[in-house]
Amino acid sequence: MRVYLPAVLDQLPREQVGPGRAHAVTPELRSGLPGEDDEGWEYAALLAAADDALALLRRHPGSPRLRVVLAADVPEGLVDGGTGPDEPASAVDLVAGVPWEAVVSVHVDEPAAAQDVVDALAGDRAADDRLVERELLWYDVTEVGRIPW
Repeated sequence: MRVYLPAVLDQLPREQVGPGRAHAVTPELRSGLPGEDDEGWEYAALLAAADDALALLRRHPGSPRLRVVLAADVPEGLVDGGTGPDEPASAVDLVAGVPWEAVVSVHVDEPAAAQDVVDALAGDRAADDRLVERELLWYDVTEVGRIPW
């Protein structure tokens, strides 16, 4: 099962990722976006994880101000799909850590997005809107050391 986990750039790579909240294509996400296909649902889960990455940056003030999402393939038994009514439809709990080898890609804001991230963290709604419009850049896990920040 593919899951999307929020992360901070200066803590990558690491021995394992999770446990904790992640995002995935859930039955709730599928029913909430009936006009989408698998690619659209995965993109929605990725964007929800990017929102969580922004929240994670609040708890890591010394980390580079870029949203980071890890995509990992994990056994379904490690994922608990129980989300509450106030949770995004893609929210799941990764109940155990998985090795870094399960990570298949890293998605990161381009460096030019850093000011929007800083402004969004300060409560600027216009910066939030600009972040929604920004695409996260895709990196293979072997490229983590070459991600610009």
